[in-house]
Amino acid sequence: MSKDWALEEHIGEWRAYFSGRQAVHTADVEELEDHLRSQVEALSKAGLTQDEAFLVAIKRLGDLDTVSREFANEYSERLWKQLVVAPAAGTSSSSRREAIMAVGLAIAAGIAVKVPELFGLRLDGRDSDESFYARNASLFVLPFLAGFFALKRGLHKAGWFSLAVPFIAAGVIINLLPFEPEGQTEVLAVIHLPIALWLTVGFAYVGAQWRNHQQRMNFVRFSGEWFIYYTLIALGGGVLIAFTFFIFEAIGLKVEPLIGRWVVPCGAAGAFLIGAWLVESKQSVIENMAPVLTALFTPLFTVLLLVFVVTMIWTGNAIDVGREVLIGFDLLLVLVLGLLLYSISARDPQAPPGQFDRLRLLLIVCALLVDILALWAMAERISEFGFSPNKTAALGLNLLLLVNLGWSAVLYTRFLAKRSPFTRLERWQTAYLPAFAVWAWIVVTLFPVIFKYE
Repeated sequence: MSKDWALEEHIGEWRAYFSGRQAVHTADVEELEDHLRSQVEALSKAGLTQDEAFLVAIKRLGDLDTVSREFANEYSERLWKQLVVAPAAGTSSSSRREAIMAVGLAIAAGIAVKVPELFGLRLDGRDSDESFYARNASLFVLPFLAGFFALKRGLHKAGWFSLAVPFIAAGVIINLLPFEPEGQTEVLAVIHLPIALWLTVGFAYVGAQWRNHQQRMNFVRFSGEWFIYYTLIALGGGVLIAFTFFIFEAIGLKVEPLIGRWVVPCGAAGAFLIGAWLVESKQSVIENMAPVLTALFTPLFTVLLLVFVVTMIWTGNAIDVGREVLIGFDLLLVLVLGLLLYSISARDPQAPPGQFDRLRLLLIVCALLVDILALWAMAERISEFGFSPNKTAALGLNLLLLVNLGWSAVLYTRFLAKRSPFTRLERWQTAYLPAFAVWAWIVVTLFPVIFKYE
């Protein structure tokens, strides 16, 4: 059975289900079918099989229509079992090749972590060795992850060249610049290089179609889903390691060196690839998990920021702008932005405004207020003590967040007032992503020179 015929058979079942409902008019069915087909097409371009794309599409359609929701609940159980519980019967040769490719690249990433030991550089060695591993951590894994997507998407030769240049440049810059050991510019480079290279991975993920808004949103969605899977793998790995210690100590053997030098670093590197492959192959499962997590944590972070702003205004206590505080606040705001991005990506853009949209707007406003308060404290600190690498990096990031959150608040307000479509907010968020990559590259490449590698 061809793929197109199978898809038409699925849609035929969907139409037959609707035809038995007297309350549903033919025009409504046609409108919903157009929406269903466009969703399936977009998801198929993102890498899902047609069965998986259809399952995810009817789940999303359930947010628009009560009858669609009923059909999705009845139909998805059967299709879900085919896709997840018993995949062997319908597993295609391309899926097997992708699995083999992902495992092979995961092993290669694990080996890459150990290669420097051939040149006398050890993870548990001298401070200079630890500095080397910290600076190159993202280069041990992200090139393999980018390669996985480049192969999967069939990236053309020019695309491969464009993909290789940032990784080669990063390797040269991060290893040749004379950083002061454990200096501020080195720490900032260690933090910002993975951000810059992750968006390079995004170039491979979208198959070099970065100007395509839908593809950029798919990468945002993938990033959130990958984070969930990687966290679950890490938690499972932690439990496995704990039991490994337990059972070997029971027979008087110490496995700490083996675990510390081989299992943990190689496993952490390989899990990047395995997590990405799981997201790509089982997106229909995570579609049910992600909206639940965003629905849970959006109100919690909103309450946290709201209580913080009110408490700060009530007590009159200013933010103490130290190094750890700067990093903590920036991580909090980036996490809130990531939560906002992922919750937007999980929302159906055609759905009308609802209560959860008002909650998202409140989260944006609270984050915006926290950002303004942090900027105020940084400005006072800089006027008193001058610029430093940490304060300048934090200042730039907070200004980027100020612009992003400020315009997001405007667009969300207009959407709630039914003066602007939701897609404008989506496009603003995805189009703004390169700004963070540009700033990350500035911190990695120019800050060491500007601040004389301190």
